[in-house]
Amino acid sequence: MNFEHTPVLLKEVIEFLAPKSGDIYLDGTLGGGGYAEAILNASAPDGKVVGLDIDAVAIEAASVRLKKFGDRIAMLRESYSEVQSILEERGIKFDGVVLDLGVSSPQFDEAERGFSFSKNAPLDMRMDDRLELTAEEVVNRYSERELKSIFENYGDERFAARISRAIVQKRKEKRIETTLELEEICFRNYPLGLRKAKTHPATRVFQALRIEVNGELTNLQKFLEDAPKVLSEKGRMVIVSYHSLEDRFVKNVFKSLAMHGGFKLLTKKPVAPADEEVERNPRARSAKLRAIEKDGTD
Repeated sequence: MNFEHTPVLLKEVIEFLAPKSGDIYLDGTLGGGGYAEAILNASAPDGKVVGLDIDAVAIEAASVRLKKFGDRIAMLRESYSEVQSILEERGIKFDGVVLDLGVSSPQFDEAERGFSFSKNAPLDMRMDDRLELTAEEVVNRYSERELKSIFENYGDERFAARISRAIVQKRKEKRIETTLELEEICFRNYPLGLRKAKTHPATRVFQALRIEVNGELTNLQKFLEDAPKVLSEKGRMVIVSYHSLEDRFVKNVFKSLAMHGGFKLLTKKPVAPADEEVERNPRARSAKLRAIEKDGTD
């Protein structure tokens, strides 16, 4: 698979990280290596990056893209939520950390992974194929109440109750196995006047399932608890999120750290992409960047 991915808010990420030669950086969501490449270029000749990703395809693609940097880049197939154990193993602190909480375009575009309902595919949605839980298991095994909670809390889906009820009824007839089967359930259980709205009726349900399958909010919560400990003095952390629940998590933790934990906010309000970037890359439109700097003692 061609893992070409356009990093969102790249210019702004680099401005906030302000990479310098000799420093060590963590790219917790390596993807195709766009952020890592920019950090390594900006921190030449001696800056280093540790890149993490749970997606084996992403690691492979980044390995090709970043090969020219030699031992200045180290890549691990690990979740960013394991940042504390990585620190303990390597005995280092980072001068900068970046996290992009979005799903890479290649992951959406590879139909068989089941992230999108644009093509028929198995209901998978795992970013890490070592995980056991799939979207199919969630849809067919979770109770109506559990499905409703996921769709409401992770997707802000206002018709969560109706869609959850319909899923439970449908799976009594046969197991729901494909993206288009689920898409049709969502579509048919939306009010007629909203079925052709800008946001497709299945969008928020698919987002919620992806978050549940991959434990995204659990991972983010663990990362936000541990990441401040792995930053060096004056180290900076930059996080790009794509929906309100993630951004609220980041905002509240950053605010608390600034008030009580020897940190200062670099962004009092989230930074959004410029219109030109959204025009070039429509998937950037919901991105929000927040940044913080360690400005005190451990």
